Amino acid sequence: MPLDPKSRTIRIILAEKGLPAKLVETRPWEDNPKLAQINPALTIPVLIDEPPTGGEVTLSPTSVIAEYLDEAYSHPALLPATSARRAEARRLSAWFDEKFDHEVNDFVPREKIDKRLQGRGWPDPERLNRGAGALLWHLDYLTWLLEQRHWIAGEKMCIADITAAAHLSVIDYLGAAPWDDFPNVKEWYARMKSRPSFRPLLADRLDGFPPPSHYANLDF
Repeated sequence: MPLDPKSRTIRIILAEKGLPAKLVETRPWEDNPKLAQINPALTIPVLIDEPPTGGEVTLSPTSVIAEYLDEAYSHPALLPATSARRAEARRLSAWFDEKFDHEVNDFVPREKIDKRLQGRGWPDPERLNRGAGALLWHLDYLTWLLEQRHWIAGEKMCIADITAAAHLSVIDYLGAAPWDDFPNVKEWYARMKSRPSFRPLLADRLDGFPPPSHYANLDF
């Protein structure tokens, strides 16, 4: 799905590594025998790879795909060089894929986008407010990280930055990110979305959901 943050994470990783991919749009709530066949968990994204060594590899969820791509296609490396930094990068990736996903995405993108696509009516204002409040807390945490580091997990861009930016890109598409209240996070996100790997995401459009005018503007 174009605005699924975990799918976006993998799209950025593929682009960072210069790996071509055929994208197949899939809504996991629809009856889809093909998805059930390749991933009985019925979640997205799913990667089907044909490695140079031959054969076919089917992978899910996002964390497994990311680790596989960094091991199988090692240049450029998207995990830090030391075990401690790798652990921190994995921790922050999990933070966004799990905590941010449950506390923000469940109450903002899925209320505004998935609910409408599924024909389940309009967003619940109480749930939107709950997600907006949680978003402020997460942006404050990112501010604290960026006061100590150039990137969120250390001094080099890594998988943690990709994961965080993928999630925030969906929030930004909906115009729900109060960037001016978090200048450190805004500057970091501007660096992320200026990367060539981010350009396909900034070109995504979903019928009935136009992004704000700043969405594709690299310097806001």
